[in-house]
Amino acid sequence: MTVFGVHASHEQIHPTALLEAVVHAERAGFDAAMCSDHFAPWSERQGQSAFAWSWLGAALQATSLPLGVVNAPGQRYHPAIIAQAIGTLGAMYPGRFWAALGTGEAANEHITGDPWPRKDVRNARLRECVDVIRALLAGEEVSHDGLVRVDRAKLWTRPEQPPALVGAAVSVATARWCAEWADGLITVNAPVPHLRAMIDAYRDAGGRGPLSLQVHLSWAADETEAERIAYDQWRSNVFAPPVCWDLETVEHFDVISEQVPMERLRRVVNISADLGRHTGWLEEYLDLGFDRIFLHHVGQELGPFVDAFGTEVLPKLRAR
Repeated sequence: MTVFGVHASHEQIHPTALLEAVVHAERAGFDAAMCSDHFAPWSERQGQSAFAWSWLGAALQATSLPLGVVNAPGQRYHPAIIAQAIGTLGAMYPGRFWAALGTGEAANEHITGDPWPRKDVRNARLRECVDVIRALLAGEEVSHDGLVRVDRAKLWTRPEQPPALVGAAVSVATARWCAEWADGLITVNAPVPHLRAMIDAYRDAGGRGPLSLQVHLSWAADETEAERIAYDQWRSNVFAPPVCWDLETVEHFDVISEQVPMERLRRVVNISADLGRHTGWLEEYLDLGFDRIFLHHVGQELGPFVDAFGTEVLPKLRAR
């Protein structure tokens, strides 16, 4: 049975309102939730960026949902601290927490003042971080000298079962690489042939665990309003790697997205006032074999979306 969750975007919504939205989503029939972990939003118009780990504790306490987070250890976060955070949430809420690990974006990581490494170096750094986090969650004392450094670290509070460490990927090559170390794969909506190629690359390379998809969408009762919401909130997010990885500030994203055409936005956001059309898009993702699908309405008001999809869309998807 596919799990249908809601995505909580810290870049767009105040954490108090975001917590209320996740509680609302559970009552409306959503099965799970996940959130982003940013230091800065993608645009001045979004205007938020709360600390995800504080919010995760509150959300796990306020709901019975399983929750996950997409995190980038290695620069802004030391892997031992991420291991401690994962271990604490796993110990307090057994079986309900997972973490997806990726190489990050300069927009969040440049704040340390350290140079932003090349992609191949970021991959190697993440791989070291994964090994450190796994060893710490297993109860080992860890010392490591490499792209990250660790000196005699040990976790004293650990869960009986370590939470899953999921690989975050947007390319076929990265999906294949994640198969070496990840307990599952998560990606974002893209054309069906690309998603199929990513799944095949991950599985063919021996990738294990659930397949998860975050779906960017914009829905409103009126088509013009659905377009307005998407254009206002998400046009800064249409740029493919390496642009989205390497820009450093909110101002950079706002400048380059001033003239984004709506057609380009529609390539990365499913925009429609028609709930049937949204259902059709989601059915295509179901047919690809995703085990968990997280819906991210790109607007800042989540209540109407949660009610509409909980009442009209999720029941139809579950009936398949």
